[in-house]
Amino acid sequence: MINAIAIDDEPPALKIIESFSASDNIINLQKTFTKPNEALRYVENFPVDLLFLDIQMPSLSGIEFYKRIKQDTMVIFTTAFSEYAVEGFNLSAIDYLLKPFTFERFTQAVNKANEFYAYQLQTEKTDQFIFIRADYSLLKINTTDIVYIEGLDDYLKIHLQNQKTIVTRMTMKSILDKLPYKEFIRIHRSFIIPLSRVQSVRNRMVMVDGNQIAIGSSYEESFYDIFKNQ
Repeated sequence: MINAIAIDDEPPALKIIESFSASDNIINLQKTFTKPNEALRYVENFPVDLLFLDIQMPSLSGIEFYKRIKQDTMVIFTTAFSEYAVEGFNLSAIDYLLKPFTFERFTQAVNKANEFYAYQLQTEKTDQFIFIRADYSLLKINTTDIVYIEGLDDYLKIHLQNQKTIVTRMTMKSILDKLPYKEFIRIHRSFIIPLSRVQSVRNRMVMVDGNQIAIGSSYEESFYDIFKNQ
């Protein structure tokens, strides 16, 4: 399934997308947002495959929102104003839904997203290495060796299997941008884990290769949404 979120300042519009997504077997709508800034913080920590994004919002337009995130995220723009269509397609939008739209029109847009998603999966090159600056050197790290990543102010500790821990001056966001986003997830303001190494989850604690790591309260809902679909 395609993991998605919806952003619109009008709650009734979000209810329609929720209803249509529930009737579709392609979209896993993880969350909805009426405040774009909250949605921005969410996608920084929990990247998704697709956005349903209203264009005309008072605090931040959908166009500006989309320009601020990683551009490999698919987007279907939703708006009541057809004059925004050209600008939306200039940003390589999957589709443009003019409100009010029917379930049939929604399904048509979702099918386009699904076709493009399948194409991406077929052509995507899985890079198993990242390069990190540490100890005055540029180090090559195999991402499959990463047990977990721990944040300490402006530094990170990259814990590796059967290897010395690497300490580097980076932010959590900057290393997340380097990592394969379908394989790693932030579960706490100070921890990133590879989903493949999760052994068990109990009482807001994740067991990762014998290490117990707490799930932060602000990351809990999103973690379970993603983990249960693995």
